[in-house]
Amino acid sequence: MASNVLVLPATVLLLFFLCCLGASSPSGRSIDSKKVFDVCRYGAHGDGSHDDTKALAEAWAAGCSSSDPAVVLIPKGQRYLIKHVTLSGPCRSSVVLKIEGTLLAPPKGSHWSEKSNKHWIMFSGVNGLTITGAGTIDGNGKIWWQDSCKANSRLPCKEAPTALTFCSCTNLEVQNLKLVNSQQIHMSVEDCDHVKIARLSIKAPGTSPNTDGIHITRSKNVQVTYSTIKTGDDCMSIEDGTRNLHVKNIVCGPGHGISIGSLGDHGSEAHVVNVTIDTAQLYGTTNGARIKTWQGGHGYAENIVFKNMIMENVENPIIIDQNYCDSTTPCKKQKSAVEVRNVLFKNIWGTSASKEAIKLRCSTSVPCHGIALQNVKLTLKGGDGDAKSTCRNVKWRKSGVVVPQPCTKIN
Repeated sequence: MASNVLVLPATVLLLFFLCCLGASSPSGRSIDSKKVFDVCRYGAHGDGSHDDTKALAEAWAAGCSSSDPAVVLIPKGQRYLIKHVTLSGPCRSSVVLKIEGTLLAPPKGSHWSEKSNKHWIMFSGVNGLTITGAGTIDGNGKIWWQDSCKANSRLPCKEAPTALTFCSCTNLEVQNLKLVNSQQIHMSVEDCDHVKIARLSIKAPGTSPNTDGIHITRSKNVQVTYSTIKTGDDCMSIEDGTRNLHVKNIVCGPGHGISIGSLGDHGSEAHVVNVTIDTAQLYGTTNGARIKTWQGGHGYAENIVFKNMIMENVENPIIIDQNYCDSTTPCKKQKSAVEVRNVLFKNIWGTSASKEAIKLRCSTSVPCHGIALQNVKLTLKGGDGDAKSTCRNVKWRKSGVVVPQPCTKIN
């Protein structure tokens, strides 16, 4: 009588062994007073082709429900295919998501639906979350970029997922990770409080559309430090509701620079208060220190500082644009605008890729005021002539040496 013996290929057995080597039991084991919940013990394959979404969700649920501080572990050396997933709180204790391996998004196609197209991995309503581990979050965005209306104007504009979204989280730390090739925005911080982001490497091709590095909106008390961002859009985009943001030691480029905005689109009201960008290096970006608002909006952007910045071959090193228009058709002139006030550009040096190194283009009805330039020296790349500046509807002042001389061209 033949026996029913299941023979597994050697490669499958090897992957399972590697994934679960040293793994914890499903109920968790204690390491450094923290219970560890390893996704392999919840059925993860780690081969980059089997769907490991359920294993991650179950490991998260177990860790989140632990009364002791927990570690949800993504072991190193493997690639875990993860579809759209939301990991929610509140959790009973603090949780560390330790990503040592690679989380890989499925390519664009049947794995995605209109419902899941906005987010890939989302964390919602979690207090005391830390994400670390030196691993990689890979958005697998190439096909999304090819199908973007910005890559091909004949295609309709459609939404693409944000790789990593934090919504309504408090006491959040994200550190020591690599984010690559997001479908659209790499990381979005929304409605969060007390956030520390540090030592991130964010990379996508300079031609990849809408791949902002770090997007911050409706959040307060946020720190971003010691990170390198090389993408096809804003290195950082700072939008409505941001309050008390401190950014320090950032390297940016390629990309669109560090932007406050865009603000006030579709006649909306926006408020951005107390933002400091300190010690940044920008290489080959289309913008440097930038504030952009749409016509027709309301509200204000105030108490903003850009300081200690080095620009190399940057198209618009310093720019305020209250007539921003990212539209396939011309934007209509409108009377209202988001007010821009009390902005300091200090200790900014480097080279401009365009003749106009400083552009202060403000609204006729709501002029910019309280704009200060202190110790700024921007020269034309290659030394072919002098850089210039343009001012429109702005009240400004300068101190120290400022090159180019503010508002040598007024129109």
